[in-house]
Amino acid sequence: MRQLANTMDLGAAFDASPNAYVLLNTDLVIAGANTAYLELVNAKREQIIGRPMFEAFDSGPSDEAPENVRQVRDSILHAIKTGQRDHLAIVRFSIPFEDPTGAVIYEDRFWSATHTPIRDETGKVALVLQHTTDITEIESLRHQVGAVTGETSTALDAALGGGVLARAQQVQQSNRKLEIERRKLNDLFMQAPGFVAVLGGPDHVFELANSAYGQLIGHREVLGKSVREAMPEVVDQGFIDLLDHVYATGETYEGRESLLQLQRRKGGDLEDVYLNFIYQPIRGEEGRIVGVFVQGYEVTETVKADQRQRLMIDELNHRVKNTLATVQSIAMQTARTHEDPASFAETFQSRLMALSHTHNLLTRSHWEGADLRDVLQHETLAHGVHRVILNGPAVALSPAMAVSLGMIFHELATNAAKYGALSTGDGRVFVDWSVQDLTDRKLVIFWREQGGPAVSEPSRRGFGSRLIERNVRHDLAGEAKLVYASDGFNAEISLPLDRGDGHE
Repeated sequence: MRQLANTMDLGAAFDASPNAYVLLNTDLVIAGANTAYLELVNAKREQIIGRPMFEAFDSGPSDEAPENVRQVRDSILHAIKTGQRDHLAIVRFSIPFEDPTGAVIYEDRFWSATHTPIRDETGKVALVLQHTTDITEIESLRHQVGAVTGETSTALDAALGGGVLARAQQVQQSNRKLEIERRKLNDLFMQAPGFVAVLGGPDHVFELANSAYGQLIGHREVLGKSVREAMPEVVDQGFIDLLDHVYATGETYEGRESLLQLQRRKGGDLEDVYLNFIYQPIRGEEGRIVGVFVQGYEVTETVKADQRQRLMIDELNHRVKNTLATVQSIAMQTARTHEDPASFAETFQSRLMALSHTHNLLTRSHWEGADLRDVLQHETLAHGVHRVILNGPAVALSPAMAVSLGMIFHELATNAAKYGALSTGDGRVFVDWSVQDLTDRKLVIFWREQGGPAVSEPSRRGFGSRLIERNVRHDLAGEAKLVYASDGFNAEISLPLDRGDGHE
């Protein structure tokens, strides 16, 4: 009961005070107003309570109205942000009144206002109390005297407090200019394309951090926290040691393409981030170091692009060496079986073209691999799509497998065109393939020729059969069975699919 009585006494005192008060929450919504304030602004309680302050009043037709609203808003927000009182020496507003005929007229009023933050039990600012004083008569009297004498009334200012009002206006104008400059600097700081932060004290507490810095660290709340507290994942990565060194010695540190692992999503994994940055000491009075200025920008994409380029160059060098070795082997083996230069040139050129076809396929996929059917079609297309029948599922081949199988299919097709089913008009080649044992995948390919002349096993092994067997066994770690049946040549090739690229 005593607490309730005390609350009622405070409420009654608030409303009975001759001083004008209005109470706002941190969203600038009017939470309460006493009778003196309602009379001052010519409003009724039910018209303004629960409404945003700057929507509850008609600011009038004055050209200064938007600027005056901004002044009051900034003063209130400053009190909320800092937890300290903020004063406005003089601000002008137009108040609507009805004349005897019922028409609405606006009367200029001059006010002085103080905004006092009120904290809740946790110490957080919950409300702002605005104490408003009407100084319209004083301001009007000063202007009247000035209009008569043509000069500022020093005596009047003295009588009204020794020029206090004039000095307050000058201070307010100076503060307004300083606030405008501060806001511009703050906007530049927050909108800087690189990340910027100000760390204070030996514990490196975040005092300022711009938008780019927030984006870098996943928009976590860091102001008022030490680096160790706000970003615990960097503690063991050496960066706090660097900050300690800069703070202790005053020596600037510059990092180039430095790797930092950050948790950029709440609960997410650490991500590799590369940064160019500078740690610079901040000196206070007498040159004493009081903090560290952090500035830099992220270069993750640039570093990763360089890494990819170096990897691609290494891969290109490796593939060129492999290709040259393959060409050298083709040339040597072709020369052994073709004494006639014209015959050598024709065979050698056809084998190089087969190698080129497979390279074209791989180039289209940026050397990420090729499909088995595409390789087969490229190597047999010249013999007619209706004479070589392909049947099997889609199978992704690594670059090394595609090159080796391309050479194998070229040799098989060439032999079929010279001696086998494709050497006559009625012959056909059937190529079937399947993937077996899904836990340890194995590709099995059957090459069957039908409708061609009778064949018999050759008396000596030519380069074609040696190339097939060498590529399958050495390059692909598989097995090849070549069968020269009387009704047509057959080949069975089996090889593992999951052994990686494995080129040498």
